[in-house]
Amino acid sequence: MSIISNILIAFIAIEHLYILYFEMFAWETIGKKTFTTLPKNLFTPTKAMAANQGLYNGFLAAGLIWSLLIPSQEWSINISVFFLSCVVIAGIYGGLTVSKKIFITQAVPAILALVFVLLQ
Repeated sequence: MSIISNILIAFIAIEHLYILYFEMFAWETIGKKTFTTLPKNLFTPTKAMAANQGLYNGFLAAGLIWSLLIPSQEWSINISVFFLSCVVIAGIYGGLTVSKKIFITQAVPAILALVFVLLQ
């Protein structure tokens, strides 16, 4: 894959590792600062739910990292397209249901990376 697509994929993977961290381990601190529209009293009772969401973000990061490590260019592209598409879909859904910021911070970079991957 191209250097630009690899950099974008790595950036998105790191972003999802960060999301994993704050949803699984810092929901009541970073989560409150990130999701300012939610009432503060909801963070403690939703800690397990957020951890579950964080785990899914970790799977997305793992898939993107895996796509960077595959020696076969064909399979590297296939795997990156799959996981980037998952991020795009999740970002669109989050943008529609939670906050437009999710679309901008998650879906837009993944769409950009997907374009660069498909243009190879």
